[in-house]
Amino acid sequence: METEIELKFFVSADFSSHLLRKIAQAKILQQSSKRLGNIYFDTPEQILRQHDIGLRVRRIDDVYIQTLKTAGRVVAGLHQRPEYNAELNGSQPDLSLHPADAWPEHFDIASISSQIAPLFSTDFERQQWLIAMPDGSQIELAFDQGEVRAGERSEPICEVELELKSGQTDALFTLARDLCDEGGMRLGNLSKAARGYRLAADYPGDNVHPLSDVMLPGDASAERALMVSLEYALAHWHDHEQIYVERQPLEALIEIRHAISLIRQTLVVFGAMIPRRASAQLRQELTWLEGELDWLEEAGALDRWLAEKGHALKKLNARKPLVKMLKAQHKDLPDSEAVLRLFNSSRYCNLLLNLSNWLLSRGWQPFLDEKARDKLAASAKSFADNSLAKAWEELGEAFSEKRSLSRADYLDQQPRLLRNLVGGLCFASLYDAERREAFRSPWLDILQGMEDLKQLEPIRVLQPEFDDEDDRKQIDKWLHRKEDSLLHAMDQSRQIGLTQQPYWP
Repeated sequence: METEIELKFFVSADFSSHLLRKIAQAKILQQSSKRLGNIYFDTPEQILRQHDIGLRVRRIDDVYIQTLKTAGRVVAGLHQRPEYNAELNGSQPDLSLHPADAWPEHFDIASISSQIAPLFSTDFERQQWLIAMPDGSQIELAFDQGEVRAGERSEPICEVELELKSGQTDALFTLARDLCDEGGMRLGNLSKAARGYRLAADYPGDNVHPLSDVMLPGDASAERALMVSLEYALAHWHDHEQIYVERQPLEALIEIRHAISLIRQTLVVFGAMIPRRASAQLRQELTWLEGELDWLEEAGALDRWLAEKGHALKKLNARKPLVKMLKAQHKDLPDSEAVLRLFNSSRYCNLLLNLSNWLLSRGWQPFLDEKARDKLAASAKSFADNSLAKAWEELGEAFSEKRSLSRADYLDQQPRLLRNLVGGLCFASLYDAERREAFRSPWLDILQGMEDLKQLEPIRVLQPEFDDEDDRKQIDKWLHRKEDSLLHAMDQSRQIGLTQQPYWP
């Protein structure tokens, strides 16, 4: 049994010229080119897929290799999966060739063997180089071009894979950074097999889904909570990047921004133990990316007001010219092509690579003293109790019932509230769900009210541009009614929220 450690990238067909220039500068130990034909098997009910198992038979010239890949781990494009290989006499699989402990417990191998049948195939040309890195590590670089096919349906394959054959995982990231220095590479979390399963099922792709609770074991250490939270945020980010590439929904970009917020808040929560300098470069690049996505709130607001030809503005006499002005604003925002260029840019790729490497190598460890290491090794539950108590004490002061909060006051506090709510996801599974939901509910309502207030901004900005005084007055009155209603609801939620009993310790 071997464990693959590899990075996968989606690239364009014209990336080959850049790749060959880079390879010409590397120390090449071996190189080859071959045609690979692969048939993937499963039962009609896809029992193997349900257990995150891939079974394929690969033909290389006249040699047949059966490969079994079992459940592994994917973090921002880095794939780690146990792999079992066996040579066959033909294209028909023989499941008995793999050791019993490769299969899940109580797996009925004989029954599955009698049911498996071809499901889809992948056929591609593989150019391959074995590269010697300066640190002595050896990395196999593969450039694959071909197609995945299931029945009459097919998709192109154009990928670069970097697999660590010997040495340090850091070497993978070093080579990847060098390759993506001019952009054109996007980290891939979908294997060829995953794409084949989707194709076979005519699956249109995942739906956009919100951040949910980070699941921690009850005995998790603080460091384990840090790692699981970051892994979850990266997975959420990467999932929604793929969703956007496939269908371009604005909501997918919003979820990427939420994932970034969870990463940043996780770093804040653990900032008492991990010095800021340990994550300084990462935080700087996350700030850059947030800036690249800062148009999303405006886009969401404009989409709302432009829906159904401006139906939400029907009470305004100036609806038609207002809709025209809003459309003009919308045209000035980045389009899907700009977003896809961002996803394929060198800086974006490097940020994901650096985040992944920092997490996998535990890049904070060299910055810790003995006291901090002890704190990270201690119970996550104890740390969470103290962290939540401190965060919500600060929030209580900011939203004190003694304060009369205006629209500007609420909006000033939005980042603080968002950080606390997002940060609470890190430790959610350690507490009673019902008590936690009751505590968070009014604060989530306030956050929604803040977002609704912000959605009024495009109208507020355009209101002074109307020449007709009656139109200006009507829009102004309409805005104040909306604002007053939201502020009243938020004040009521604030009063309820301040009386809730904490769900910790």
